[in-house]
Amino acid sequence: MADVTLGKTQITVNKNGFGCLPIQRISKEEAAKLLRKAREKGITFFDTARAYSDSEEKLGEAFGGSWDDTFYVATKTAANTPEDFRRDLETSLGNLKRDYVDIYQFHNPDFCPKPGDGSGLYECMLEAKAQGKIRHIGITNHRLSVAHEAIDSGLYETLQFPFSYLSGEQELELVAKCRAAGMGFIAMKALSGGLLNNSAACYAWLSQFDNVVPIWGIQRESELDEFLSYVENPPALTEELRELVEKDRKELQGDFCRGCGYCMPCPAGIEINNCARMSQMIRRSPSAGFLTPEAQKKMLQIENCLHCGQCKSKCPYGLDTPTLLQKNLQDYKEILAGKPF
Repeated sequence: MADVTLGKTQITVNKNGFGCLPIQRISKEEAAKLLRKAREKGITFFDTARAYSDSEEKLGEAFGGSWDDTFYVATKTAANTPEDFRRDLETSLGNLKRDYVDIYQFHNPDFCPKPGDGSGLYECMLEAKAQGKIRHIGITNHRLSVAHEAIDSGLYETLQFPFSYLSGEQELELVAKCRAAGMGFIAMKALSGGLLNNSAACYAWLSQFDNVVPIWGIQRESELDEFLSYVENPPALTEELRELVEKDRKELQGDFCRGCGYCMPCPAGIEINNCARMSQMIRRSPSAGFLTPEAQKKMLQIENCLHCGQCKSKCPYGLDTPTLLQKNLQDYKEILAGKPF
């Protein structure tokens, strides 16, 4: 069994974290069943957020009254004011049916909250910690500049950032920097938003980093069973898996849409976070679901692009999203026309 200690928090958990964003899409009963099974079979870290609709409530349904110090929950606030911060925290505690949160995280802020910055947000974190409502302070982000500032500040105990084997030297630097600073690193999008479809390869590659806890987005029992099998039998990075990793890197690494959705909403109604990566998705997953009349309608919406540049300016990865959209539309039309791809 592979365990990871999240830096100075001294929270030690199994390397399989349960990402609770997808349980929004299933019923409360199904979610509670999945969550309880995950806990019973050895998963000890659960990550959610106020922004994930009823995800917190489903965690509360599953574990309310049975929380203890052998497993942990992290949640997040996207609050911009002290009033919203306090309201979010109280709502989260009520939803989770807990008196405290193990790790409370600022949810992808466009700046690094600090004491005295005028926002009052970090002061709220300190207040909540003094009151015993949170135990550790974390931050999540998609921007390298904010991530570096958070590490350098010494104010945060954990950083949550996208990290998979498609990541480059910049992300590897963040992981090393967190280790040196005694910060826990929580890897979101360890499957790169669904582009990577071999979980064993993803797990084995991440196992090289002893300070990283990946959170896998799970909504089906079959997905859970796959990751549970790694609790007792963690996959090793064999030569076969190394070859797969290199193949995927050659095919996917570079300017691809991660599907984070921070470019949304689009004033032209384009579903950017899916349409701008359709070329990769349609090649790596069963294609039928991407070729339905509904999917075609969404892709053709790209023709209504206003070229306003809003999506490009909001992309945390600095991608030229309008160009990506046009390339994906052209590729999609060729697929519909029956041309080889």
